[in-house]
Amino acid sequence: MTDPREQEAFLRNLPIIDPHQHFWDLQAHPERYPNWTTRPEPFRYGSTERLMGQSYLPDDYRRDVAAHNVVGTVHVQAGWVGDPLGEARWLAQLRHRERLPTVAVGQASLHLPDAGQTLAGLAGFDFMRGIRTKPTQVEAPADAQRGRPGSMDDPAWRRGYQQLEQHGFVGEVQVPWWDLAAAAEVARDHPGIHLVLNHTALPSDRSAEGLAAWRRAVALLAPHDCVRMKLSGIGLAPGTWPTEENMRIVQEAISILGWQRCLFASNYPVDSLVASFDTIYSGFKRAVRGFPRQQMDALFHDNAAALYRIADQPAAA
Repeated sequence: MTDPREQEAFLRNLPIIDPHQHFWDLQAHPERYPNWTTRPEPFRYGSTERLMGQSYLPDDYRRDVAAHNVVGTVHVQAGWVGDPLGEARWLAQLRHRERLPTVAVGQASLHLPDAGQTLAGLAGFDFMRGIRTKPTQVEAPADAQRGRPGSMDDPAWRRGYQQLEQHGFVGEVQVPWWDLAAAAEVARDHPGIHLVLNHTALPSDRSAEGLAAWRRAVALLAPHDCVRMKLSGIGLAPGTWPTEENMRIVQEAISILGWQRCLFASNYPVDSLVASFDTIYSGFKRAVRGFPRQQMDALFHDNAAALYRIADQPAAA
């Protein structure tokens, strides 16, 4: 595709499945979302305070994505506290009314005794495709320690994770890069479960040493075919999404894991703390502008469609 106008039209109309977005209704369920109502938390973008007290629903999302051709989404559990099946029931009602989200990833604490019961309950919703969990983690690599309770090394967590396979669920983990050695062992030991890394394994340290450590950690996952990575969550605090720098991170992640195993995602509205949806997705498109069309289709749409079995679902937006 050599004609610049043809390329611009192609990029503008490129079908997108956004595989990581959130909704919450603070009017209907304020007690379920303390992070968005009463308890702002320290965050890699500085603070979540700017999102406090604001519901985020399909009309808000449609407004934010209007400049791009979003044809489907994956809702990822959004901080709903207690009763993970309650969030699934609410999403079922939202989907019926709004046709968004297309499918969803729920919540389960895999190390707890009731993990199997929770997974079985989530499997009763035909749009549920897996769970997202945040195994116990520390804030800096110097504090990292293997074998913590609730971590990916915990035998109880592993028993819960193993049960995902019987439901055909993906297992999404949000961990920093210094926990990827444990993630690689999970992928090695459970090749029948897609292990999905959220937010590019959080390359927040942009020093030469920090990025080198991030690259080495991501490379540990390359031998495992079941691994997928969401290219998302790469803003910097506060209110910064450095396009050129982030383009290089995206390109390096794709180089390490391969275009077949990476998916662009918005993390909206959380990433509205750092940039507009248009800024983020325009940056993604710039990062892969020279890629063959098959690879761009895969990164923006086809990989997500396959991973989350979206082909059999109605159009979402």
